[in-house]
Amino acid sequence: MFRILDRYIFKEIAQSWLGVTTVLLFILLTNQFARVLGDVAKDKLPKDAIFQIIGLTALQYLTILVPIALFLSIMLALGRLYRDSEMPAMMACGVGNIDIYRPLSWLLIPLALAVGWLAMDVGPKALTEIERIGMEARRQADLSSIEPGRFTSGREGNAVVYAEDVVGPGAVENVFVQRRSDDGEIEVVVAERGEQRDTDDPNLRFFVLHDGRRYKGVPGTADFSVVEFAEYGIPYRLPAVKDSNLRPRAMHTADLISSSQPELIAELHWRIGIPLATVVLAILAVPLSRSQPRQGRYGRLAIGLLVFIIYFNLLSAGKAWLEQGTVPPFAGLWWVHALMLSAGLGMLALQNGLHRRIFSFRFLR
Repeated sequence: MFRILDRYIFKEIAQSWLGVTTVLLFILLTNQFARVLGDVAKDKLPKDAIFQIIGLTALQYLTILVPIALFLSIMLALGRLYRDSEMPAMMACGVGNIDIYRPLSWLLIPLALAVGWLAMDVGPKALTEIERIGMEARRQADLSSIEPGRFTSGREGNAVVYAEDVVGPGAVENVFVQRRSDDGEIEVVVAERGEQRDTDDPNLRFFVLHDGRRYKGVPGTADFSVVEFAEYGIPYRLPAVKDSNLRPRAMHTADLISSSQPELIAELHWRIGIPLATVVLAILAVPLSRSQPRQGRYGRLAIGLLVFIIYFNLLSAGKAWLEQGTVPPFAGLWWVHALMLSAGLGMLALQNGLHRRIFSFRFLR
C-alpha cells in the first residue's frame, strides 16, 4: 500500500511538473507560431498546414522539455517542502532522501519511457513530416500562391509575377511577368489572362499566357524586341523532392544501429541519452533541492539550472567529438551520464552522512 507521505510528495512533484511543462511549451510554441506565420506569409509553407506543423513541433520540443521540466519540478516541489519546514518534519519521522525516490519513481519511470519513445521514434518521424510539408509547399508555390494585386517573387528572385485578379485555381487575369536572364536580358510580358498547365514531367509546368505582348532586351540599350502573341508559354521547373531520411536527425533508429558512420553513431547515442538524462537529472534534483528552512523556494534553482546547462553542454560536446572521431564509438556519451550520476550519488552520500560512518568505522577499528 502507498503511504500517505508518498502520495503527498508525488502530488506535489506531479503538479509542479505539469505546470512547468505547460508554461515552457507555451513559450516555445508561441515563438514557433510566429515563425510559421512568417513562413506562410513568404509562401514557404501552406496555410492549411499551420496547426499540423505546430503539433509536430510540439512533439519535438517535448523530447527536451520533459527532462528539464521534471528536473525543475522536483527542485520546486521539494524546495517548497524545505521552505515550509515540511521536509524536516518528514525527516524526523524517518523519511530520508532515498525515500523520496519511491514516490518520484511513479512519475519518473513513465516519463522516461515516454521520452525514449519520443526520441527514438516519434521525433524523427515528426522532423521528416515537417520537411515533407515544407518541400511540398515549395513545389506548390506557383500560381496558387499568387494573390490579387500583389507582386510575387520567384524562388530564385529572378522573376516577378503580378495579377490583377485570380479567377480560379491556377487562372489569373491582367497579368504582368518580368524575368531576368543570366546574361542581363530583361523579359517583360503583359497579357490579358494566364493559366497553369501540367506536363508529362511532374517537375515541369508551363505558365501559359493569352492575348498579350512581350518585351525583351537589355536595359540601357535600344536593342529591344516586341512581340504580340495569342498564346505564349513560360516553362518553370519545380524543386525536386529530396529524401529527408538521409539526414541523421530524421533517420529511423534501426538504420542508425546498423551504421558505422561516426555521425550516425553520435545521433544514436544522443537519442539513447535523452531518457538516460531524464533519470540522471531526477537523481540529481533531490540532493540539489535540499535547503535550510525559510531559505526560499527558489534559492537552489540557480544552482540546478547551472547543473542542467553543464550536463547538456557536455552531451552536445560529446556528440560533436563522436562525429569528429575524437571519442571512440564504444565510449559514446556514456561517460557524460556516468560523470553526472556519480556527482548525484556523491551528494546523496554526503547528505546521508556516509562519509562520517566510514570515518567512524575506521576510527573504531
